[in-house]
Amino acid sequence: MGFEIVQRFEQDIAQFYGAPYAVATDSCTHAIELCLRIEPLAAMVCPTHTYISVPMTLQKLKLPWSWIDQPWEDYYFLGNTRIIDAAVYWQKDSYISDSLMCLSFQFQKHLSLGRGGAILCDDKFTYDVLKRMTYDGRDPHIPWKEQDIEHIGYHYYMTPETAQLGLDSLPDAEIRKPKKWTSADYPDLRNMTVFQNLR
Repeated sequence: MGFEIVQRFEQDIAQFYGAPYAVATDSCTHAIELCLRIEPLAAMVCPTHTYISVPMTLQKLKLPWSWIDQPWEDYYFLGNTRIIDAAVYWQKDSYISDSLMCLSFQFQKHLSLGRGGAILCDDKFTYDVLKRMTYDGRDPHIPWKEQDIEHIGYHYYMTPETAQLGLDSLPDAEIRKPKKWTSADYPDLRNMTVFQNLR
C-alpha cells in the first residue's frame, strides 16, 4: 500500500507541473544530488545566492566547481547542466522540457510537508533509474531480498506518510497564491566561513 501512495503523489505532482514523470525524494537536496550522479558533468558553477546545501552537495561529490554571481527568479539551472533548482517554484504547467527539475516540499515551501522533494523528468528510462536510486538500487514493487541489485542506490525515498500529506494538501496548494522567490532572498554564500575554508 505504501508505494502506491507515493506513486499517486508522483503522478499528481507531475500532472500539476505538466511533466511526464516525477520521482519523489526525501528532500530537494537529495534530488539535486541524484541528478548530479547521473548527468555527464563539465566544470560546475553555483550561484552565490542560493541555499547552502547546493554548494555543500557539490563538495560532497568532489565535483570541480566555482561561484557565479547571477541573479535568478523562481529557479535556476545548476552549472552547465540540464538540472534545475526549482525548490521554491510553484507554477502550474511550468515544467521545462528536457530538464531535471528539482522541487522542495520543506516546511517553508508552498506545498509544505515538513520534508520532501521531487525530480521532474521527460522519460520513463530516467524515471526508472532515479526511482531505483532513491530506493537503495532496488525496484520498489518487489521485496528487496527477491532481487539481484545491480547498481548502487541511496536511501533517499519519500515516505508514504509524507506522500499522503502531500495528496491531502495539494488541493489547497493549487488555489493559494505562491510567494515569489529570487536570489535576493539568500545571502552571499562566499562570505560564509565554511565556504571560504573549502576553496
